[in-house]
Amino acid sequence: MTEIVPGLQGDMPAKSSKGVPFVAGNKNVAACAKHYVGDGGTTKGINENNTVINWHDLLSIHMPGYYTSIIKGVSTVMVSYSSWNGVKMHANRDLVTGFLKNKLRFRGFVISDWEGIDRITYPPHANYTYSIQAAIGSGIDMVMVPYDYSSFIDGLTFLVKNNFIPMSRIDDAVKRILRVKFAVGLFENPLADNSLVDQLGRQEHRELAREAVRRSLVLLKNGHYADQPLLPLPKKTSKILVAGSHADNLGYQCGGWTIEWQGFSGNDLTNGTTVLTAIKNTVDSSTNVVYEENPDPKFVKSNNFSCAIVVVGEHPYVETKGDSMNLTIPEPGPTTIRNVCGALKCVVILMSGRPVVIEPDIDSMDALVAAWLPGSEGQGVADVLFGDYGFSGKLPRTWFKTVDQLPMNVGDPHYDPLFPFGFGLTTEPTKAY
Repeated sequence: MTEIVPGLQGDMPAKSSKGVPFVAGNKNVAACAKHYVGDGGTTKGINENNTVINWHDLLSIHMPGYYTSIIKGVSTVMVSYSSWNGVKMHANRDLVTGFLKNKLRFRGFVISDWEGIDRITYPPHANYTYSIQAAIGSGIDMVMVPYDYSSFIDGLTFLVKNNFIPMSRIDDAVKRILRVKFAVGLFENPLADNSLVDQLGRQEHRELAREAVRRSLVLLKNGHYADQPLLPLPKKTSKILVAGSHADNLGYQCGGWTIEWQGFSGNDLTNGTTVLTAIKNTVDSSTNVVYEENPDPKFVKSNNFSCAIVVVGEHPYVETKGDSMNLTIPEPGPTTIRNVCGALKCVVILMSGRPVVIEPDIDSMDALVAAWLPGSEGQGVADVLFGDYGFSGKLPRTWFKTVDQLPMNVGDPHYDPLFPFGFGLTTEPTKAY
């Protein structure tokens, strides 16, 4: 995943110093590696929680991405809200200064998360002067203060003037921030280049996103028997039922951190193609596509549908809103699956940011596709559903049977997944390109 660093910043020249920020030109931007370190290993996966792990495993599991990013010239590193063995990362001098800056020789700047220093204490902001001292003392160079910046400036100035924070620490922070600003060229070109505005939403970019959708879809089930696959679906058939809360909802396709912090619902805030529209674009002109978001069993059974496509999943979330102890998809998703798949040949398109509970409903499905969060280009789903392209994606994460198994990863003694890491059925395209 660290290839995104040169993707954003440009490729480093061969003789560049390792650990020094590099930004190739005015068509590139500074990259940020985050959230340092161990935020993916918190207890029960709870946001901003405590990662309980020994030093060896912290280095082998959570640190490699930072090490590689630094070698590739990443400009900034953001500290995590979370703790390591009870110590808040925003106050962890050993890991921020001792390891990141001194051991890994990172020469960019370290930035806090949003109000990250406030959360060193509980409740947050309970002792702000202490939080400033602990955070700056740990090695944080730039502080994200979204609202009350004057209190931060006053508190930091007091701490420096009274020798609680040495001027050498301020000099280090200023040097690092200036180094990145010079690398980016902010002093020569302080404002955005408006000539690039027509690059936003370009068709060639949408085509690339559509290809990414096609290649990331994972086919988990295809027919109750291997020799009787449901997919790819025929484009020419009498009548297809499309159902589910996520079939005609761009916001749900995109998930959180899309235009709004927690994402959105509906089709009004961005351009794109919903799965429903993609299906209508793809099938033969003689095929009747009927959309009913939450059909009841009577409707399903009385309309002579040849097959059904059910599109359901998680609602958008980020951070704490995504914390879940049950990892189920919300109603009416499961009810829609039962109403439709109990009566018709059906494929379920599951949109989620992670593996979710699908037992026992998977038994009633003829086919199941993990679509993750495909984003704006829903046409990529129809591309493989109807055989213009084959399914090729593999699971990047083990798919559990029940949440009681978690955490469960490859190599664990209790490894007994519903679908193992790397699983993914394939299909062949029905026409050659």
